[in-house]
Amino acid sequence: MPRRIDHYLATLVPEEKLDFYAVVRDFADEEIAPRILKWEREHQLVPDDAIAKMGELGLFGLPIAEEYGGQGGDMTDLVLMGLAIGYHSQSVAITPGAAISLGAKPLQLCGTDAQKKAHLPDLAAGRRMFVFGLSEPGRGSDAANPQVTAVRKGDHWVISGEKCWSTNAHWASHVIVHALTAPDRPHGKRSTCFIVPMDEKGVFYQEMSGKRVWTMSSTGSIMFDEVKVPSDAILGEENDGFKVMVTTLNGGRLFVASLALASAAFALDKLRVYAEERIQFDDKPIGRFQRVQDVVIDLDILVERNVTWLMHCCRLYDEGRLDREQAAKVKVDSSRAASELVALAMEAAGGVACLDEFGLMRHHDDLFVTRVGEGSNFALKDLIVRPLRLRD
Repeated sequence: MPRRIDHYLATLVPEEKLDFYAVVRDFADEEIAPRILKWEREHQLVPDDAIAKMGELGLFGLPIAEEYGGQGGDMTDLVLMGLAIGYHSQSVAITPGAAISLGAKPLQLCGTDAQKKAHLPDLAAGRRMFVFGLSEPGRGSDAANPQVTAVRKGDHWVISGEKCWSTNAHWASHVIVHALTAPDRPHGKRSTCFIVPMDEKGVFYQEMSGKRVWTMSSTGSIMFDEVKVPSDAILGEENDGFKVMVTTLNGGRLFVASLALASAAFALDKLRVYAEERIQFDDKPIGRFQRVQDVVIDLDILVERNVTWLMHCCRLYDEGRLDREQAAKVKVDSSRAASELVALAMEAAGGVACLDEFGLMRHHDDLFVTRVGEGSNFALKDLIVRPLRLRD
């Protein structure tokens, strides 16, 4: 059955991008969807062979310039990938998604020529992954003031502390560490980002246990025990780590919005089909009931409205005109609305929605991450309201 979201995408993106989306969609239908239940029930991370196939498809190099072995694409391509794969599993989609938006993208935007030449070709091919070390046990929304520190000692720096909730840590070759370097400087000028090899002496990684969302995605805790790095490991400028972080998260929020909408698109298709197949009172489908129809309609409205909005934001991003508030708004609204409507879709479907093979429970659980990932919705609302407040 065609995805309903495809009907809207056909009017929103150029033909060549729609062709790319169709390739990734078909890949997800054929290579990912049939294996998801097995991976989930066996508590597996995304298998290496699946990651390799995504690498062969060029997904890890989508926005990387062709001179570095990438596809030379843009944010629209990245978001289309999120919609195509996230329809079946956010866990799988976030693997190349985070590798790009949180790993390769900051290097592409802020790295030196030498750093780009050293890393981008392998990142584009999926032979290497960067993980973004931002969140900490004591720092979530207040990420601009990290507790991980980097102290200059002669011609090198010493990094100490712990990062957590680091997506793709299991596969990472390097971690981009956001560390406090100048605590006495003004807000936004206190931190620096460093590129640190995961096999560097003093770096210790552990997969975080007990996670019930994004179960096939790696989420790691990374410790730094007086890790020595040279000055050329700095990504961007010294004491300008906040700028690197903000630039990175702006695009990441668009990708998270695509995951939320992918879940909504799945729920829309699942419910509208099930509502016609499920026969109840007077031997008629439950789709005849207005309350069930209301959920289907609201899901359809959400998908059309927010995919249109998201594509607009992608164009602004690629033109360098996307405000932080705009990226935050589409992420907040998409994640919140999708969470509410997927829960209602489960209620309309009834007990069958509790079964993992039905698929809705997976999206219901994973949507929680879209509400707190790339900045929690509560914290982002504080960002969104700033242009709306009257100043003296």
